[in-house]
Amino acid sequence: MPDRLKAILLMCTAVTLFAALDTSAKYLVLNTGIPTSEIVWLRFLGQALCMVAVLGPAAMPKLLKTNNLNLQLTRSSLMLATTIFNFIAVKYLRLDQTVSITFLTPLIVAALAVPLLGEHIGWHRAAAIFVGFLGVLVVVRPGVSAVHPAFIAAFLSMLAYSLLIIVTRRLTMVDSSLVTLFYGIVVGSIAAAPFAISQWVWPEGVWSWALLLALGILGGGGHYLIIQAYRFAPVSAVTPFLYFELISMITLSYVVFGDQPDRWSFAGALIIVASGLYLIHRERIAHRESLMALEPVD
Repeated sequence: MPDRLKAILLMCTAVTLFAALDTSAKYLVLNTGIPTSEIVWLRFLGQALCMVAVLGPAAMPKLLKTNNLNLQLTRSSLMLATTIFNFIAVKYLRLDQTVSITFLTPLIVAALAVPLLGEHIGWHRAAAIFVGFLGVLVVVRPGVSAVHPAFIAAFLSMLAYSLLIIVTRRLTMVDSSLVTLFYGIVVGSIAAAPFAISQWVWPEGVWSWALLLALGILGGGGHYLIIQAYRFAPVSAVTPFLYFELISMITLSYVVFGDQPDRWSFAGALIIVASGLYLIHRERIAHRESLMALEPVD
């Protein structure tokens, strides 16, 4: 199987797990009375326990050995931030609305690649980013309908996630996937613990405990697959397949909560997806032209 196809399949599986993660978190917040801080902490703690169970306690010290501690701590902080803001957003917004904001990620990654990675941005990429922001305006509709403050949380989650993707790409060159994954859950578990313990509410029933455990499995599995995906292909080729999450998110939102996306959310999502697909099209053209330039001339 070609490396790019492997990366695409890994990304599609990862975002499906993330859709299930958001659905589980929203269900817990709405139906169990468990505070968001506790859900965030147990999501990281559950992931840590699963990792220990799979790899064994003896493997943990080796996973703390990194070639770039500052970059690992930066990624871990971004992972914690995107989780917190995302769980706040899904509490108040429909899942199709939060995922529409998430779809800005490939465009923001393309924009941030200029100052952070030193990449050049042409007018094609700039136009795609601008159209993507127009799609977000269609979803949010400021001035036409009341804008819920949770949209700010969704946007901050997306921004943190975009930065996380760029940092993850750099870390794939210096550390293993397991080291990067382990640092994320350790920092998240430690940082979120004081807030969760101070607001602690004991879960009631086997179903609540099962969902809380599932958070760690779904989140850890998704992030591990994404880390692996970026080992097989560049960011620009893989990130647009985040759009596959729309199918999973709409399906789970309808099955679990009975939510149906309104026409504005659907239209805005289509605009964002179209701009992202155009962006990947331009990236492929640029990649093909660079390869042709490297070919020897007879």
